[in-house]
Amino acid sequence: MYKSQLEINMELPKILDHTQIETKWYKHWLDKKYFNSVPDEREPYTIVIPPPNVTGVLHMGHMLNYTIQDVLIRKARMQGKNACWVPGTDHASIATEAKVVNLLKEQGITKKDITREQFLEHAWQWKEKYGGIILKQLRSLGASCDWNRTRFTMDDDLSDAVIDVFIDLHKKGKIYRGVRMVNWDPKGLTAVSDEEVIHKEVNSKLFYVRYKIENTTDE
Repeated sequence: MYKSQLEINMELPKILDHTQIETKWYKHWLDKKYFNSVPDEREPYTIVIPPPNVTGVLHMGHMLNYTIQDVLIRKARMQGKNACWVPGTDHASIATEAKVVNLLKEQGITKKDITREQFLEHAWQWKEKYGGIILKQLRSLGASCDWNRTRFTMDDDLSDAVIDVFIDLHKKGKIYRGVRMVNWDPKGLTAVSDEEVIHKEVNSKLFYVRYKIENTTDE
């Protein structure tokens, strides 16, 4: 008994090859620019991705966080909003410096033997390598980011904006330069917080917050 063409086309493989399916459709989405966002009359809905550090690769915590963001941004698109998910990476200067210093050490180079400009050149090379890996991982997950808006926290305009904010806050007396340091790292020659130096277990409390639903008695 011969099968009809429809029956043949409807046959599904016993084992799903996700690499072919996901790659195919993600490319289709990108080609159609489904994730791109241009301001228009629609209600805007924007999420700026908490930028992952360029010191390594994504971990489970990133996955859980980005999955929630992706669900929210896709829901907003389906609701007709102008949804924009902005991707990016963070320089994580202290941790990145440690990574670059170790890399140079493997090459027989010490930080004190090179100029600031030469060190920054190595740091940017590190960023291009590991920042690129992180963004590729996000794409592999199917993240619906507007990739045309990809940013890095050390981009000139972003870095300048941070400096401007610090100057403004200093002029307003919101922040100040003191004579004390939290902790001094004699190896990195920089100040770091207790969270990055001292680890201790403490007995604390876990708080639950109940939110009342407007116009109801429910929580």
